[in-house]
Amino acid sequence: MNPNIVVILPHPDDEAFGLSGTLAKHIEDGAYVTYACLTLGEMGRNMGIPPFANRVTLPAIRKIELEESCHAIGIQDVRMLGFHDKTLEFEDKDKLDGQIGQLLEELRPSIVYTFYPGYSVHPDHDACGAAVIRTISKLAKDERPVVYCMAFSKNHEQAIGKPDHINDVKLFLKQKMESIQAHRSQFQAAELLGSKKLEDAEIQARFGTERFFVYPFH
Repeated sequence: MNPNIVVILPHPDDEAFGLSGTLAKHIEDGAYVTYACLTLGEMGRNMGIPPFANRVTLPAIRKIELEESCHAIGIQDVRMLGFHDKTLEFEDKDKLDGQIGQLLEELRPSIVYTFYPGYSVHPDHDACGAAVIRTISKLAKDERPVVYCMAFSKNHEQAIGKPDHINDVKLFLKQKMESIQAHRSQFQAAELLGSKKLEDAEIQARFGTERFFVYPFH
């Protein structure tokens, strides 16, 4: 049976750098992927290079960019849950956990991807990961999906150890760079690549692996 995967992250672009290659591989292998994006990143400071958005138009632009990124990866189902950017740490926990719980009850995934709470740098990242872990902790042990977390805070390995999985995604760099490129109000893939091709050793070393920690429920 092909896995049913749910990705729960707070911002458009969170999927692009951290796990787009892994998701593209899952999808090629037959997985069905739902991406639940909690906000539209509407408080972001980047307005394009050169600027083409403003505070009013940014949410609609970020929505389109998210859809294009998911299309590039091959994600079949995109949900936008409507929370406000940069406020998740202050959000009502019952409301946040409730919406995540409804999503999990509907989709019953075997795998969930999110941020590792406490080790993901941005307050929205940590609040999102914490909500996912709280919600899944309430499920019976035999009903819990495997939770793969992204972590990259300073010294995180001293606290939680080495990653459980380091995925080689070099064969999926096309999808990954198209996902990054879709978020053009935030950055330009051309700036990341320069004149180099995807086959260049430096590009493959920089973008060719993705790291995950299996969350240890107790």
